[in-house]
Order: sequence, then structure tokens, then C-alpha cells
Amino acid sequence: MLILASASPRRRDLLTQAGLRFDVLPAHIDETLHPNESPTAYVQRLALEKAQAIHTLHPKATILGADTTVVCEQQILNKPTDLSDAERMLRHLSNRVHQVHTGIAVVTPTTQRSHVETTSVFFSAIPEDDLANYLSTGDSLDKAGAYGIQGYAARWIPRIEGDFFNVMGLPIAAVLQLLRETRSL
Repeated sequence: MLILASASPRRRDLLTQAGLRFDVLPAHIDETLHPNESPTAYVQRLALEKAQAIHTLHPKATILGADTTVVCEQQILNKPTDLSDAERMLRHLSNRVHQVHTGIAVVTPTTQRSHVETTSVFFSAIPEDDLANYLSTGDSLDKAGAYGIQGYAARWIPRIEGDFFNVMGLPIAAVLQLLRETRSL
């Protein structure tokens, strides 16, 4: 049995599209960034802690944990707290390259493995009317970096380097590789 720890609807959709069957359980962990913790160490730690939290409740299951963050010029951009924060983030991303880091972890009864996938995303300049329109949808509030590549914000992204699905929140190929490595597939 595969259990996904604390999954967004996008992650659920991606796993379903990949043909995986799973249950979803919330993992209640402290997501505070530790002092001097790098963005990649941060998402890897959170993914592992989420998986371990659920594993303590279901020790015979295979647990998948994941966490995504956006980093632009050394600044971590998690989910915005409100529209003003989302606007600040999008203005910061405008006409810049940033990285999307997703930590994934698989915990089984006998082993655990983790991985961080990084994708570079190139943003063009965001026109003021586009920014206002996007912010008015409210879509920016539940996404790291205040945008989703698969929606309205796609108009500002001329290219990426790396895994497209990582930018959506779950690098499917890397997840499947970890599941194979832990003999969970």
C-alpha cells in the first residue's frame, strides 16, 4: 500500500496520471526553516519528516513525502501569506531565472530513500496588467513562488531547464525511480 503524506491536489493528479494507486494522509510537521539550512536541505528534510510522521502510524506501508520551494537570488519563496505577499514574490521573479527544488522521500518498513530535484525556470518581464489579472484570480495563494506553471503564469515562462513536473510540484520520474529502488513498484 502506498500512502502520500500531505498532498496538494496537483500532486494527487500527477500520481494518478502516472498510474499509481495511493491513499493520502496529512502529516503534521513543523515546516520552519532551520538556521543556515540550504533550500535543498530544507525540502529534503521536510519530505523525509512528512514520510516518517505517517510511517509511525502505518509502519507496514510505503510512504511518499514531498515538499517544494522556489528560490530566487538566495531568497526562499514558499506559499504566499496573502495577495500582497504573492505580488511581492511575482515582482521578484519577473525577468529573472529561479530554481524550483522538490524534495521527495520514500519510507518503507525496511528502508528509506530521498532525493532533491531542481529545475531552473526563466521568467520574462511580467506586464502590470497581467500581474493584476493573475492576482485577481486568487490562484497564486496556494503555490510556492505564487505561481503555477500549468496555468496563467505559463505566459511568462519562455523556457525551463529540468523536469517540468517538478515545477508543478512532483517530479514523477524521480518518484518512480525511488519507488523502484525501495522495491515498492
